[in-house]
Amino acid sequence: MAHLLVLESWVGSMSRLLPRAIREGGHEFTFVTRDLHHYLRAGSADGPHPLLAARNILTADTNDPDALLPHLERLHAVLAFDGVVSSCDYYLPAVARTAERLGLPGPAAPAVEAACRKDLTRRILAEAEVPGPRFAICTDPAQAAAAAREIGYPLVVKPVDLCAGMLVREVRDASELDAACRALAAFPVNARGQDRAPLFLLEELLTGPEVSVETVSFDGTAHIVGITDKSIGGAPAFIETGHMFPADITAELRQQAAETALAAVEALGLDQVVCHTEIKLTPQGPGVVEVNPRPAGNRITELVRHVTGIDLAAACVDVALGRTPDLAPRPTGVHSAAIAFLLPDTTGTLAAIEGADGVRERPEVLELTLAEPGRTVRAATSNNEYLGHIMTADTRGAGARDTAERLLAHLHPTFEEEGAVLPVAVPA
Repeated sequence: MAHLLVLESWVGSMSRLLPRAIREGGHEFTFVTRDLHHYLRAGSADGPHPLLAARNILTADTNDPDALLPHLERLHAVLAFDGVVSSCDYYLPAVARTAERLGLPGPAAPAVEAACRKDLTRRILAEAEVPGPRFAICTDPAQAAAAAREIGYPLVVKPVDLCAGMLVREVRDASELDAACRALAAFPVNARGQDRAPLFLLEELLTGPEVSVETVSFDGTAHIVGITDKSIGGAPAFIETGHMFPADITAELRQQAAETALAAVEALGLDQVVCHTEIKLTPQGPGVVEVNPRPAGNRITELVRHVTGIDLAAACVDVALGRTPDLAPRPTGVHSAAIAFLLPDTTGTLAAIEGADGVRERPEVLELTLAEPGRTVRAATSNNEYLGHIMTADTRGAGARDTAERLLAHLHPTFEEEGAVLPVAVPA
């Protein structure tokens, strides 16, 4: 039995998948957070709270590396950690620094820091000639305006250090660029209370299908687990509306995407880590969108598990412990699995989601998770505003996405707004 240090987490699905993988691997964990109420407020919709499985729950200022690392070193002397891990992007650099400080397995801290900063990723990949968009890193709106004229509209404006598509926008002219820069400047601190880098990342707009390549790296080699495709909506935002594994693309495109992802992981120097690399399949060839040095979110890891039997959350635990993960695919009877997300397009209080009972009874449905009535929501602008999801399986071929989208259309949210109950259209 190993003892893992879990340094913060998300409050979504990975907050359950990671503790489950630790427990099913026969291990235990100590959870360290700066704000326990952040997790308690999230509640638990299906079963006991995942933190109840922790051996210890401790508080520390996880946003202050200078204080955190000596504190964790003292804890390590008493509790004897065998590995350190997190599922939250904002703490992955701290995890790598902790592993280095405590002499535990883990990726190189500079590599993780570069992968978690989109501006650093762009520079490193460009120097290594890994294909991607033309880009500019700007410090103020005037510099951004000049760079935009050089790159050309339409283009994409991004923060360099936020997640879940937050404040990522397509802009078509100078006025939209100015508005996007103002929105970024008005968000100086992330959701975990960390100061943001005051930078604007401008990128050439890449067109074409988007996929993600799921890899596991250990002992100096990155291994391809599979390729997931992605549906995007919510323009001018980039909201993930669904995924399917495996991606329904040609063998040639699969090879191109895999080779590009491996080149990106290698260029960044990432090892002893599970990676989720997003790639656009443009008419000119694949281009890297971003490299995430952690397992995929949005239940993609579960899509992979349903089809291949490979548990990427368990692989994350294994590489954090310096062990060889089990990446051998095995028959599951599922040829494709897909997830489709329910999004609001108005602001209000959720009254109900009609049609759920009929959908839940369908044999193709693997999961149906929906928000509870009474929740206050706003029109979706990022991946943080989902009202729920449906996950489906196809035992014969690549039809899981079509099934998920068809069944999603049977779900009809209604909202209370200023005393009235309004139906909400489901995005296509």
